Amino acid sequence: MAEAARIVDVPASTFRTWARGRLVKPQEGAEAYGGPIITSMKLPPRSKLRSIPFVGLTEAMVLVAIRKSGVPMQRIRPALEELKKGLGIQHALASKRLYTDGAELLFDYSASHPDSQVARVTRQLVVVRNNQHVFSDIIEEYLQRFEYAGDGYVRLIRVPGYEQAEVVVDPYRSAGAPIFVRGGCRVKDVLYRYHSGETVRELTMEFGVPAAHVEDAIRVASRRAA
Repeated sequence: MAEAARIVDVPASTFRTWARGRLVKPQEGAEAYGGPIITSMKLPPRSKLRSIPFVGLTEAMVLVAIRKSGVPMQRIRPALEELKKGLGIQHALASKRLYTDGAELLFDYSASHPDSQVARVTRQLVVVRNNQHVFSDIIEEYLQRFEYAGDGYVRLIRVPGYEQAEVVVDPYRSAGAPIFVRGGCRVKDVLYRYHSGETVRELTMEFGVPAAHVEDAIRVASRRAA
């Protein structure tokens, strides 16, 4: 879970809340449990740890985009529920239909329920472009980082945050760990060797990753560790 949080660049505590849910304590009234909003899997019996499957990582990426659009979490949940109902499929956030139909679906619902929380979310997420309702630029930019398989679900993620390096997560390569497109090696392997004392030039020669990409990965890792 901590590794997944680093990939999508959110605090580990935030990611845990998304995966496990949280207890909401309003000023008035009874406590309520807000369930998980991304998919996670329990590790062996009696373990309190959870792992994040690829579909859960995809869902988290979409949540990051929604948060960057300025939508508070308490408003995100109703919108997600409406998307799931409207699209009528499991893991709606990881489906290509979110990209093709999600904005129009949210707008239609908000138009018929103008005072709902979904309507308030829609005003922050959906814009009109070429006479069509589409997601805002931030959401669009994140959705374009996905490649979809024939079943309509995400098959590859281009990891955000890099200026030079192309880094992807592919569940069929390197056990889903982030890898450089140029060179095909795991990012964490290159970083480990760098912190063990090898130079950027040596890493470039051994792994086939351009020096600018190695330096970019070092920069991103340093920022996320800060």
